[in-house]
Amino acid sequence: MELNDENGKLSPRVRLGRRLRRLRERKGLSLRQLSDEVGGYSHSYLGRVELGEQLPSEALVNALDNYFDTDGVLADLLELAHDALVPDYSRKVLDREPEAERIQVFTSNLVPALLQTREYMREVFCKFYLRDLDDQIEERVEARMLRQRILKRDEPPYYWGIMDEAALKRPIGGARCMAEQLKHLTQIAAQRHITVQVLPFAAGAYPLSGGSLTLHTLPNGGTCTAIESFDSGESAEAPKRVLELVRRFDFVRSVALTDEKSLDLIRRYLKEYEGAEDS
Repeated sequence: MELNDENGKLSPRVRLGRRLRRLRERKGLSLRQLSDEVGGYSHSYLGRVELGEQLPSEALVNALDNYFDTDGVLADLLELAHDALVPDYSRKVLDREPEAERIQVFTSNLVPALLQTREYMREVFCKFYLRDLDDQIEERVEARMLRQRILKRDEPPYYWGIMDEAALKRPIGGARCMAEQLKHLTQIAAQRHITVQVLPFAAGAYPLSGGSLTLHTLPNGGTCTAIESFDSGESAEAPKRVLELVRRFDFVRSVALTDEKSLDLIRRYLKEYEGAEDS
């Protein structure tokens, strides 16, 4: 059964699958033959992609675009399908992320998305999307991993991430997963365009507790924002609302630990998790 969006239109994953099926049939290939042509991806996997039941990996899409000489059409459809995984309230902001010159993020319970390791984010998605199948979880992981490329560009945006100490304390995925995640934080924070801070428990109450905030500063000097709780959120571009959210971020930044003290605290938690691994 094909999967449509809430308006009854073909979803991006179905459009991608239909395009692939047409390309394959035009060449007179069976799924098994196409599997042989593009590097041995299983025919059952290709079949699920054609039916819109599973999104292909980026590697498979690149192989298919090269084989059919489609000039990145399938890759574009994959990008649209990944966008469809994002809640409506934050999609508008994330669509502007690639052009952002500065990204500021605060999270109250988790490590910020662009700083997460693959295993950490997989565990988060597994617990948040309880009804998703493993393949669907992996699609969400791949979409977020693709977003993280923005921090590895030749001219990346300046990234400022602040997280509540609860994000370090809560053992997402167990000791090994957390040790890898915190080690990753210490490594990525060493990059000149990335600042990582921790809001300590000692800071007490603050105006963003229980949610997360993302601020994207655009080339024209404007700012678009997304604020969310566990199952709802909003995007905002109206100057008055943006100013209010910027003030909240500035307050959190003012009471957070310095980047050096934040790294010291991250390393202390890292030692605890590494010790738990050994025990």
